[in-house]
Amino acid sequence: MGRLARIAAGTSLALAAFVAQAYTETSGGYNLPTGVTDLSKEVHSLHMLIFWICVAIGTVVFGLMIYSIINHRRSKGHKPADFHESTTVEILWTAAPFLILIGMAIPAAGTLIKMEDTRNADMTVKITGYQWKWEYEYIGEDVKFFSTLAAESNAARQHDGNGLLSGAAWAKTFSKDELEKLKKVDGGNYLVNVDNELVLPVGKKVRFLVTSNDVIHAWWVPEIAVKKDAIPGYVNETWAKINTPGVYRGVCAELCGRDHGFMPIVVRALPEAEYQAWLAKQKGGEAAAAAPAAAAPVEVAAAATTATDAAPAAAPVEVAAAPAAAAPAAPAAAKDLSKDELMKKGEQVYTANCSACHQPTGKGLPPNFPSLVGSKIVKGAAVDHIKQTLNGKGMMPPFKHLSDLDVAAVVTYQRNSWGNSSGVVQPAAVAAAR
Repeated sequence: MGRLARIAAGTSLALAAFVAQAYTETSGGYNLPTGVTDLSKEVHSLHMLIFWICVAIGTVVFGLMIYSIINHRRSKGHKPADFHESTTVEILWTAAPFLILIGMAIPAAGTLIKMEDTRNADMTVKITGYQWKWEYEYIGEDVKFFSTLAAESNAARQHDGNGLLSGAAWAKTFSKDELEKLKKVDGGNYLVNVDNELVLPVGKKVRFLVTSNDVIHAWWVPEIAVKKDAIPGYVNETWAKINTPGVYRGVCAELCGRDHGFMPIVVRALPEAEYQAWLAKQKGGEAAAAAPAAAAPVEVAAAATTATDAAPAAAPVEVAAAPAAAAPAAPAAAKDLSKDELMKKGEQVYTANCSACHQPTGKGLPPNFPSLVGSKIVKGAAVDHIKQTLNGKGMMPPFKHLSDLDVAAVVTYQRNSWGNSSGVVQPAAVAAAR
């Protein structure tokens, strides 16, 4: 048994090292994160309980197998038993798994019941999945916006690695050195940054209503123990109560198409006072945009939707979320712009909102996302083009959250790019079509 003892000791040390690594909270850890909610900690504890039960079962089963193989082998002269059946053994290996499963099911059922209990929520957020972005609506607060892969990351991910891109508009966006720097910004969170974060208060029970506009998605943020399918035509419920301020990241966990890997989730948890200030700013931004004298907020809103803003704002969540909640700005609707101004602005809006589906070259991804080169909608009546942009069609989501200026610019850009020549659309035409 000396050799068996050494083997067991070595195995135990290896397992201890693995578990130590599994418990780490670094990105290199193998285990579930402990998380920042009471429920996530309960899920982690349940996970570890089941893990150790499995370790114990594996140790007993394989230990007995190895012991039997070594000590009951033919070379030692051992003769096999001559009994055929044993009622005692049959009862034992039937009862033992049954009792183990019951012992696992009781705490698991309690946790699952808690996860589904959305009663007495302090606030509700509706989450809608699109190909390939998320829409967040704060029920009762009149705040709603889309959350998309950050424009710089969206541009950089389509780079071919040789300093060239498939479209001339993209080729001038980043150099190879700039791309390498981009991949290291924000703590190395390349491809998991978004333009508008979901901002939630700490210490409040938040009820999530999860659905989809097109195909099945899944909204998953491990550190708050939330993972719920977003299914077209259905509304699923879940909840979270975050205890610690911070930024928590997630992804779509259901294969939903070609850009499934590029629709990250970023949740920013703020203390109650900061959250209320953020919420007031969203509502204040909406009122400012509607005021005739407030020309500056229109420009800020437009800039927040561009793909190539040179310098991020000091508070990117607050500034970026404002365009999504803001109403169309009256000053922009009343002001006519030159074709060059609209084309320049439209290229930025197209890069941030349209290029993932219709491609930088405008050739699209037929049949779901048709080519814009010589298309009927682009070469047809401007009002039809505007209404489709605002209201969406098929897998194309609505873009009513964009300002009149942004919609006019992107429609003008589409109608005058890639060989198209279909005239200029002014913000006033968009305001009239809403």
